[in-house]
Order: sequence, then structure tokens, then C-alpha cells
Amino acid sequence: MLGKQLRSKVSKLFNSRAAYSTLGALTLALVAGPAQGSINLVTNGGFEQTLLPVATQFGDRYPQQQVLGWTTDSYSFVFTPGSADFGGATDEYFLDDEETIPEQIMLWGPHNGSANGLPATSPVGGNFLGADGAYLPGKISQVINGLNPGHAATVSFYWAGAQQYTYDGDSTERWIVSLGEETQETAAYHNRDHGFSGWMHQTFTFTPAHSTETLSFLALGTPDFTVPPFSLLDGVSVTTPEPGVWGMGVALFAALGLCTRLRRKASSSAA
Repeated sequence: MLGKQLRSKVSKLFNSRAAYSTLGALTLALVAGPAQGSINLVTNGGFEQTLLPVATQFGDRYPQQQVLGWTTDSYSFVFTPGSADFGGATDEYFLDDEETIPEQIMLWGPHNGSANGLPATSPVGGNFLGADGAYLPGKISQVINGLNPGHAATVSFYWAGAQQYTYDGDSTERWIVSLGEETQETAAYHNRDHGFSGWMHQTFTFTPAHSTETLSFLALGTPDFTVPPFSLLDGVSVTTPEPGVWGMGVALFAALGLCTRLRRKASSSAA
């Protein structure tokens, strides 16, 4: 008698469509929407935190300016809002032999003669980076910690193609993006003379092998340094589901499997 009552209760519990559907829905939500409960592992992805509050070259080649979290030996610049086509960014070179007049790097835009639509900032606002893709190209890198080895990590960012002011001709711009040993790249943008591509949003999915990997961006462009192609970058993020979210997913999958087994067992016993 007791066995019959127990089987009846188990059968009612695990044959409940509402309970079973709810459990299944929760599991699917975790699978379909891992961004909920994910964390951004990038430091200073908007390039707002700098040593100097002005537009300048940065990195190993220009030690006066550093960008928190990022390193580079490339010919790359921090542009503050509105400076890209008005005022420009100071670089490592000088206009005179006495090294008293610093050179300013600018991009073609509405404030210096090209109606190409270059805005004061990227879609996320504030500072953005510009890297010459033909002269002294090099990686812009950051060490990323807290990745889940073997699980997907999403790298997203805004980017654009631009050209250096005072130079003429068509060009192409793109970014080569790496996380650890895995590399992906944006499509090359074909820029017209004095042009600007407009800001574009890019998302890549990587599967890191280790919990700590190096994220890097390498600007490449054509034809060469005689028509300097500039790749712009802002709003960088690397997101991965929190360990707790993965744990919940595993637990729900296990519970769903247990439900199925118990339902089958209860049905078999009732028969």
C-alpha cells in the first residue's frame, strides 16, 4: 500500500506539465541567453583612463602617455572628443630640427576640409583610439583574466576606417583581433580619398584555452604609409558567463534529466 502511494505521488510530481515546462524553460533561458549574468573582463575598454587628459600618441614609443590596462609599441593615438579633425594628437616627432614644435596627427573630417561625417566621438562617447595600419604597425594588447577555459568568450567593439589629414588617395582599413592563440579579423573597409567609414559594431566569439589570455588588436591597412590608413577603436569588451551561471545551468540540466528518468520509472511501475 505504501509503495503504491509513493509511486502515485512521484508520478503526480514529475508528470506535472507546468513544473516540467518551467524547469525546461529555465534551462533553455540559460543556454539561449548567457549574456544575462555575464561579466566584462576588460579594463578601460573605452580608453577614458589615461595618464594625460589630452590627445596624444601612447604606448612604449611615447612613454609620456599611458592608457590604463593597455600596452603597445605601435604608432597609435588617443583622440579626445573633437580632437581628431581639430587640433589633433601630439606624436613622438617634431616639425623642426630644434625639437621645439611637436607634430600633431589629425584625421580628415568636417573641421579640416572633408565632409565625410567623422563625429567628435564614437557611439560610446569619450576618447577613442586611432592606429596607423601601414607605418610601424603593432599590437594593442591587454591581459584578460577570469576566462572560462573551453567556454565561449564574446569580444565586441566599435571600429571605423579613417585617413590621416594632409594625405590624399584611397585606402583600406581593418583590425586583426586575437584572444590567446585564436585570431579573427574584420572585413577590410575600402575608403575613398579623404574618407571615413562610419562607426561599425563588431562581435567575435572565441574559445579560450586558459583562464588568462592576451587580447590584442592589430591595425592593418593599404596601400602604405604614403596614404596613411587609420583604424579606429572604442568600446572594447570581453564577456563570459559567470561561474555561478554555468553552475546553475549544469544543475538545471541534471534536474531535467532526473525528472525524465523518474517519470519513466513511475510510468513503468504504474503499468
